Amino acid sequence: MTRHVVIAGYGMVGARLAEEIRRRDGRRVRLTVIGAEPYPAYNRILLSSLLSGGFEESRVLTHDAGWAFRHRVDLRLGVRVEGIDADARKIELSDGSVLPYDDLVLATGSVPRLPSVQGLDGEGVSAFRDLDDCRRIRSLADVSVAVLGGGVLGVEVACALAERGVRVTVVHPAAVPMDRQLDAAGGSVVASMLSRLGVGLCFGRRATGWRPGDGLLLDDGELLPADALVVTAGVVPETALARAASVEVNVGVVVDDRLATSRPGIFAIGDCAEFQGAVPGLVQPGWDQAEVLADLLTGADPGARYVGTPSVTRLKAHGIDLVSLGSFTGGEELSFCDARRGRYARLSLDGDKVVGAAILGLPDAGAAITQHFVRGTPAPSDRMGFLLGRALPPEGVAAGGPSRLPAAAEICRCNRVTKRQLVHAWQSGARTVERLATATRATTGCGSCVDAVDGICSWLAAADTSPDSSADAELAG
Repeated sequence: MTRHVVIAGYGMVGARLAEEIRRRDGRRVRLTVIGAEPYPAYNRILLSSLLSGGFEESRVLTHDAGWAFRHRVDLRLGVRVEGIDADARKIELSDGSVLPYDDLVLATGSVPRLPSVQGLDGEGVSAFRDLDDCRRIRSLADVSVAVLGGGVLGVEVACALAERGVRVTVVHPAAVPMDRQLDAAGGSVVASMLSRLGVGLCFGRRATGWRPGDGLLLDDGELLPADALVVTAGVVPETALARAASVEVNVGVVVDDRLATSRPGIFAIGDCAEFQGAVPGLVQPGWDQAEVLADLLTGADPGARYVGTPSVTRLKAHGIDLVSLGSFTGGEELSFCDARRGRYARLSLDGDKVVGAAILGLPDAGAAITQHFVRGTPAPSDRMGFLLGRALPPEGVAAGGPSRLPAAAEICRCNRVTKRQLVHAWQSGARTVERLATATRATTGCGSCVDAVDGICSWLAAADTSPDSSADAELAG
């Protein structure tokens, strides 16, 4: 019996759910996806790179114009879900149509949080959340820009604008940037790196008003001159549809381990969903949820359950390479700071288990510590070597070369792609980074593994011409 699954939202998580459903089911699920934006699905994580001028818009697209037709998806772009009749299992769309469903998935994501600052509805102001925002900022950023909010996104935007040659100043109420991820020492290192990039810093200050044509008024009466203002003050889950349909909402739409809401036939995933009292705010939990829900909706695994996703935040922007994970719980703690060279590390352990870390400018340490955190494997006894990425054989492609990586090494954490999968894809005909990305999804998440995949691609090309190919040996093993 065919079931009609409707996905309300065509962002990174809604698009991934559609892909996962089609990976598992050929004909039994009739699939409709509602996308408010008029574009094919794209990677929001890469928008800061697009803003910097690093590549064209086509590079951020994850689906081409023919994807929906090839995968038998009724894709409706530029249309919003205006209301849900949960009893009748119908939704009303902004084009006036009414669509019945058997299962409805809310993948509505989140919306920018606007702080209490006068004038944010005026000219020259933009959030930074979607492709239209990116286009708007590029059109506004003539000479000088103020960025309101110095978290991860604010730092990314500031670096991207500085790379374009725009004069940019970050205004942030805390004493250091990214204070949710870093302590004072780590935040100071990032602040120094931003200063070296030419980014103005206005920390420990609050904005009180935006004056179009003049600039941003600060709490001490100073006027910060700026042609445009970019607001990066966080996000809030988009829950309006759920609330109107009497679905239980706390901060986000409350879901259980089946991603089911309080109303039968309605599910929620991604930034709009609240699981065990927490809203993720990162793409990886949404992708993990999409896999579980696809198993359930297609019947591929009726026992599938979502158990949570380890929290890992990455920032890779114009020389700033940061990974932040878990939380600092007061157990064993180590730290290292080399501000002059832009290196900082802080590690928290509970026994031999990694429970929190912040690693800046030490990519091998970041990769190794992340692997131990995600897998739950014991940390090595050489704690300082572990903190600096020297305790184990190198996990990073740049450090040790692809041939030294174990076949099970995870190259792309966003999509859980291992070296073995990349080798198999290569042997099946994917002979470029772009084709490896299509075959395995590697590089299509945060993009931080592009160099690693490129290194493996080059190694495989060289191994193909060698009479003693280690790649062939791995496949044979």
